[in-house]
Amino acid sequence: MQRTYWSKQVLRANGLVAVLMLTQSGSALGQTVGGETRERAQKSEEKVNPAEVVALLRQLQYQVRELNAEVGTLKEQQQSAQTESAALRKELDQTKSQLMAVAGGADGVAHEPMNPSATAPQTGPQTGAEARISKLEEYQQVNDAKAAEQSQTKVESSSKYRLRLSGIVLFNTYVNRGTVENEDFPELATAPGLLSSNGSFGASLRQSQIGLEGFGPSIDGARTSAELHLDFAGGFPEVSNGVSFGIMRLRTATVRFDWEKTSIIAGQDSLFIAPLSPTSIATLAAPAFAYSGNLWSWTPQVRVEHHFTVSDSSSLLLQGGILDSLSGELPPSAYYRSPTWGESSGQPAYAGRVAWSQEVRGENMTFGVGGYYGRQAWGFGRSIDSWTGTLDLNIPLGKTFEFTGQAYRGRATGGLSGAIGQSVVWKGNLLNPGTDLYGLHSIGGWTQLKYKATTKLQFNGAFGLDNPSAGDLRQFGGSQNYYPSPLSKNQSALVNFLYQPRSDVVLSLEYRRLKTFTLDSNANSANVINFSMGYIF
Repeated sequence: MQRTYWSKQVLRANGLVAVLMLTQSGSALGQTVGGETRERAQKSEEKVNPAEVVALLRQLQYQVRELNAEVGTLKEQQQSAQTESAALRKELDQTKSQLMAVAGGADGVAHEPMNPSATAPQTGPQTGAEARISKLEEYQQVNDAKAAEQSQTKVESSSKYRLRLSGIVLFNTYVNRGTVENEDFPELATAPGLLSSNGSFGASLRQSQIGLEGFGPSIDGARTSAELHLDFAGGFPEVSNGVSFGIMRLRTATVRFDWEKTSIIAGQDSLFIAPLSPTSIATLAAPAFAYSGNLWSWTPQVRVEHHFTVSDSSSLLLQGGILDSLSGELPPSAYYRSPTWGESSGQPAYAGRVAWSQEVRGENMTFGVGGYYGRQAWGFGRSIDSWTGTLDLNIPLGKTFEFTGQAYRGRATGGLSGAIGQSVVWKGNLLNPGTDLYGLHSIGGWTQLKYKATTKLQFNGAFGLDNPSAGDLRQFGGSQNYYPSPLSKNQSALVNFLYQPRSDVVLSLEYRRLKTFTLDSNANSANVINFSMGYIF
């Protein structure tokens, strides 16, 4: 508006100058042409003073120069305001993108979308100008990509509520020296067979994952959401080169109701009494150290969680629920579902956990304890009590180091991958009512030290051990259906680095050492080198 007003004033002033100049030129012309006529006109009309005309023209020219200067200043101010407005709009768009990402995480709540320590490894808080510039560059690229995709078709659910597609395309190439039970993500070292070689090389993509997250309406003040995660590690089709064609497998699927401090979760999920895992993307199909002291299982369950605020820097988390009582045995049929030994007891398993968190110099320290109880019925009135106690901790050691660990002590924990997957032992024929069963005791755990070199690069070293009771195995392990020979110990060690040049790209190189002990026999060992490249979407 101001620019238009001053433009009109300049035009009016220029017009007035032009009129006066024409008047002056007309007077000059009258002096040279038709002298007699001019003299008669001068006699009949009053003479005009030229000095006054010149002064008026100079005054108008001065005003015009001032108006032009003011218009130029207004133009500069307008351009500066437009530039500042564009910068603020860009910053606002970036802030909206971050808030949407945070809101999406809140709707889904931090629950290991795949394996959080694996698919999106945490590399520490970003500090300094370099990290800030890197983030701004990434935000700019993301915003440009979002602007380019506005005309594309989006994922849409039949309910019209927001639906998010996520996952990881993971390429693994590996070199194994020694014999292992599973080539692409091994957990045990085994004795060499008649036709086995001293090592192998291969590649696989069957640990790639797909996830769907849906965000629904609020019900009685609770945000509703659901998620589903799948991978391709469910076996192999019986076709030529079938080792490259993984079968899709259900990992987790949950429905959530989240209030401000309370949540109800129902579905198939990981063990909440053992929430941590070593950082590795070489073993997404099963968490690292799965049979070396790291309890895990994707178990149907219903649980309740409640957060208590203890102080401005500390909080308490209570978790409790019932779980499908899984006991670890193989399904008797590929098509028909039969009850497990735990389900045959007629009651669920019960679990609970208490976790205390404290903020220490901007980092979060957590200490948790948990417990589990289930009952197994093995027929002929033979019942086994399955139980375990767990301990987990996460301790930041400054800004660059982090110590993580988890431990358990239990009995008949094969359904939770404890005791190297062995639950009970016996002597004799299991179909004989007189054959006694005994729940196998075990103890195990793992520790990890993480070094966050930069915001994009981290190094990890970890060690895990699972130790079933050798006394129980000797006394009752003459007959059992888990392995050809009872396993008395399994230990694993790994070192790796994870590099994330961007939040959606991750590279890793990992070395693992496996050593598995057979009861009263020699140990088998294997060395595994794995290179992984993943794209997270």
